[in-house]
Amino acid sequence: MAEYKLELKGICKSFPGVKALDHVQLSLRPGTVHALMGENGAGKSTLMKCLFGIYKMDEGEVYLDGEKIEINNPDEAMAHGIAMVHQELQPVPARSVAENLYLGRFPTKNFGPFKMIDHKKMYEETAYWLKEVKMDFDPKAQLGTLSIGQMQSVEIAKAVSQQARVVIFDEPTSSLSDNEVEALFRIMNDLRDKGVAMVYISHKMDEIKRIADDITIMRDGTYVGTWPAAEMSTDQIIAKMVGRELTNVYPPRGNEPGEVVMEVKNLCSIHEKSFQDVSFTLRKGEILGFGGLVGAQRTELMEGLFGIRGVASGEVWIHGKKAKIKHPIDAMNAGIGLITEDRRGNGIFGCLSIKDNVGVSVYNKYLQAGVVLNHKKINQVVDDSIQKLRIKTPSMKEHISNLSGGNQQKVIVSRWLANDPDVLIMDEPTRGIDVGAKHEIYEIMNELAAQGKAIIMISSEMSELLGMSDRVYVMCNGKLTGEIDEADKMTQADVMAYATQF
Repeated sequence: MAEYKLELKGICKSFPGVKALDHVQLSLRPGTVHALMGENGAGKSTLMKCLFGIYKMDEGEVYLDGEKIEINNPDEAMAHGIAMVHQELQPVPARSVAENLYLGRFPTKNFGPFKMIDHKKMYEETAYWLKEVKMDFDPKAQLGTLSIGQMQSVEIAKAVSQQARVVIFDEPTSSLSDNEVEALFRIMNDLRDKGVAMVYISHKMDEIKRIADDITIMRDGTYVGTWPAAEMSTDQIIAKMVGRELTNVYPPRGNEPGEVVMEVKNLCSIHEKSFQDVSFTLRKGEILGFGGLVGAQRTELMEGLFGIRGVASGEVWIHGKKAKIKHPIDAMNAGIGLITEDRRGNGIFGCLSIKDNVGVSVYNKYLQAGVVLNHKKINQVVDDSIQKLRIKTPSMKEHISNLSGGNQQKVIVSRWLANDPDVLIMDEPTRGIDVGAKHEIYEIMNELAAQGKAIIMISSEMSELLGMSDRVYVMCNGKLTGEIDEADKMTQADVMAYATQF
């Protein structure tokens, strides 16, 4: 029996202007969970897409159970017993759970000279595999009726149903609740007992320490090394990922909050179950944190401020003047910017370039004769943004979808800075990006505050909320339940006490 279930040797992959993988290696032992770690843009997902046949590698070899194999597409990968649970779900919400589980490989039966889908067999087998992963869904239920976390569970069941020898989990817990994460780990332990080798990509250190047997770290498309997980501390992992010691995750702040920039008075949503009677102030040069549990209505409140959601009553004052905000353009004209929580869904224009993603906010400023864009000035704005925010890209013409999560987030920040807002609302600004990119986002936020920008930050990470905020407001069930106005005296217990005041 081969020592390794799967071996990748000397994998290289280049895209126009970027060498994404430079002679990378990976060796998976049977019956183990192998964590693949690195900053956004390190090449983790690219490596897995090469293995799964989504990308064709430029150089390199793949060995399965000691035998060299070639994989040209996902069908060939699955035929070899390699399954992948993707980070970006691509469900067919209008079809059933069973149809999604067997998409592209429906069981068939003969009907005279024709083959037909064997629905009875498909529903029976789906029920069996769902039971295997301890997920009690109706196989005939429409997938669109499930939560994102439940859809992710169906993807996991799909991988298990292929009876794979190697399973790749690419950020599988990004949309899962704590209970669903526990269910996933149960499944992974069952697979481990059956001798399946698993690759686990995640930025969540606590998960890695719990589930991984081995850790491979990548940096800038290269292989750094492989270590037993039990021998690696969190600090050691971070240092090897970023290539330097991060002695302080939250950089020191030099901002001095000044006069009140925005005052919100008794703001109420048109929906009774959303935010009600919310009042708060925001100062120049301040980072104001908003904490709370899922369902606290923090995002809805900020969308109401920005004109995306309906507001029944209340007032918003900016620089001492009452603002009338009915639509996002009103908010933008009043000097407010909003970086949304769902970067991929409603933050970036995935099919457009970096230039278009940044420039869209200033096109109206650089119109000649009202009809022709001044591309020279727009290029200057975009180029300045790339330099200032240290966006890693070969050029401004690069599609934003080709960038790492952290660099995509920087592009969105650049878009709003080009519009020069006085108030910048950042909803979960570091969700889904690695520790090194987080540090850079924090430094950008501190620089903006030092320049006098007023920042509102929604964060579900307690340490981030306390580490970056000058003051913190806490919400529960649409109500403001507390204010903590001395940063050095804030504790997680204080925030949780206010967040659970039902």
